[in-house]
Amino acid sequence: MIAEFAASWPLFHNAYLSGWLIGVLLALTGVGVVARNQIFIGAAVAQASTLGIALGMWVGAALGEPFSTEHAHGALSFVGVLFAVAAALLTAGAREGAHEATTGWVFLACASLAILVLAHSPHGLEEINHLVSSSIIGATRADVWLFGGLAALAAAAVLAARERIILFAVDPAMAAAVGMRTVRWRAGLAAWLGLVVGLSMRATGLLYTFGCLVLPVLVAIALCRETRALFLVAPAVALATGIAGFVLANHFDDPPGQMTVALQSVALAAAWVVRLRRR
Repeated sequence: MIAEFAASWPLFHNAYLSGWLIGVLLALTGVGVVARNQIFIGAAVAQASTLGIALGMWVGAALGEPFSTEHAHGALSFVGVLFAVAAALLTAGAREGAHEATTGWVFLACASLAILVLAHSPHGLEEINHLVSSSIIGATRADVWLFGGLAALAAAAVLAARERIILFAVDPAMAAAVGMRTVRWRAGLAAWLGLVVGLSMRATGLLYTFGCLVLPVLVAIALCRETRALFLVAPAVALATGIAGFVLANHFDDPPGQMTVALQSVALAAAWVVRLRRR
């Protein structure tokens, strides 16, 4: 099995490295999301990115721009990120008590509109289905550098402001009381979430993006006794399940994104069992 994976490395190494880096990046980002009990904001932001891409494709088709050109690919990615950031800011700015309702509205509205926009475009619907499923095999060397840089930036931010991030996520009222500008923190973290999810969506698909955003963090929460440890355990879980998932997917000829998310789901179930036994 390992030998088969090693043999595939020269052909798919960009996809493997991109997938692992995206998993680490999303897990680091997901700590703040899950700690604030906003798990489904990731799905809503991902669907908003899908809507942006669908609208970009609709405009491109009207202008006669093929979907497959490099220029069109970059433009679609840019529009998808813009919509993801806008959705994250919208949900973050919802008043207290209305956050879940706003998140649900964003998810349902964007999911339905994305299909309706391209309902009469067979190639467009195929692209939307491609986004919903894992598409990580098409990752390039540019994706490796992009997500490697973003992961390094996220790790540096965590090292520099870990305590403040934890305080804001767990107790925003206390964060405001000690002088943190919570409005700016909320907007900044939302914009970062939109950027990361929007870029990851285009590279890996909705399932892998949403799975790596929340499942490794939930595993870490079940295993860790201290909140600060989540920033170490969650990325480690994402990386370990990513490596195992890609090796197994290559051996059984299965989609790597789905295999990885399935392993993360199994890991979460096992972590819940461990927590129950510990109690």
